[in-house]
Amino acid sequence: ILKKEGFLMLQISILLPLLAIFIIPLIRKKIRNVHLGYFVFFIPLVIFVYFVSKITTIYNGNNIISNLNFASNVGLDLNLKLDGLSLLFSLLITGIGTLVIIYSIFYMNKEDSKLHKFYIFLMIFMASMLGIVLSDNMLSMYMSWEFTSISSFLLISYWHESEVSRKGALKSLLITVLGGLCMLVGIFIIREITGSFNLTQIIDFYKNANDKSNYTFIAMVLLIIGAFTKSAQFPFHIWLPDAMAAPTPISSYLHSATMVKAGIYLLLRTSIIFSLSYKFSTILIIFGTLTMLIGSINAVFLKDLKAILAYSTISQLGMMTIMIGIGSLGLYNNQNVIYTFAFYAVCFHILNHAVFKACLFMIAGIIDHTVNSRNISLIRGAKTFLPISFIISILAALSMAGVPPFSGFYSKEFFLT
Repeated sequence: ILKKEGFLMLQISILLPLLAIFIIPLIRKKIRNVHLGYFVFFIPLVIFVYFVSKITTIYNGNNIISNLNFASNVGLDLNLKLDGLSLLFSLLITGIGTLVIIYSIFYMNKEDSKLHKFYIFLMIFMASMLGIVLSDNMLSMYMSWEFTSISSFLLISYWHESEVSRKGALKSLLITVLGGLCMLVGIFIIREITGSFNLTQIIDFYKNANDKSNYTFIAMVLLIIGAFTKSAQFPFHIWLPDAMAAPTPISSYLHSATMVKAGIYLLLRTSIIFSLSYKFSTILIIFGTLTMLIGSINAVFLKDLKAILAYSTISQLGMMTIMIGIGSLGLYNNQNVIYTFAFYAVCFHILNHAVFKACLFMIAGIIDHTVNSRNISLIRGAKTFLPISFIISILAALSMAGVPPFSGFYSKEFFLT
């Protein structure tokens, strides 16, 4: 059931962070004795509350649509749709975004001359991520997709005085933008086949047409490349560890909770289209397995706290990709219950991973701030002077390890099931 949203509220939820980028410099200029984060965190909080208010509507089986004509002659409209999947991601983007900004108040120095840029880039990124998950038009989704690449480049290179930061930012930009270009070509091929950029119409077309042409296969491969570059799947995983040169709030937000999940979101959203071919499932299962193994094995040999977390994130993303592949294989074999179960398992693990990994990144930042080191071979006895961080990190690590009764246990158990 589709319900039209009045006052274009979905569009406003994206435009609100963009509006903030013009206000932040003014606040910075007028008020210097108060940290900018105290003003900025209200923006994602307001949007989060709005999405929370829609949980009951979505739970009752209603999808909210909000259409805005923009450049209809070229197929680019700002048509947004809020369903269960986009609601989950929207809550993560704004909810964890709020917590990250609060964390930044204590992590980032308020005397930093370019602090306003930090929050401007963060707001651009937040708006872009919301644009990806809410877009029902694949062309506008692509625009948001590339804005996440650009804004993440700016955030990773925030401390641009460091060569490590510059190299990490450039590597992430090149890989994700090239993947985005592949995705764009795939979108235009799908447009030629279906006659539409509208995602809902594209899904309806493939449900009825049962198209298995070579052009669909090419489009599928190109979209998979785009998703793999963003979600750090093998062989494109190399950018994520280098992106750890970013400030810890950015690592926590972009590289555990949101940006790397954009690729997973795209695979989930398009899986119902490409499950017509077993090749889609095969590609996801093979590359997901390789990614999971590479990430987990590399993490064992590292000493840097953030690097360990980065590689464990790569491993978890590989596991999510395998889940989507298995679910799509179930749909290909007309076993819809497997697809539904796998879809649910992936969404549950996305939520779990975002929470425990964002938490662990923040703890790593606290340790780094306190002892000026992230080398685990040099840090000893941190629990004596960081007792609360110690307890929280143990709880988050137990969830990541899949130890009952923590929620990470249940989502991993669903994966095994």
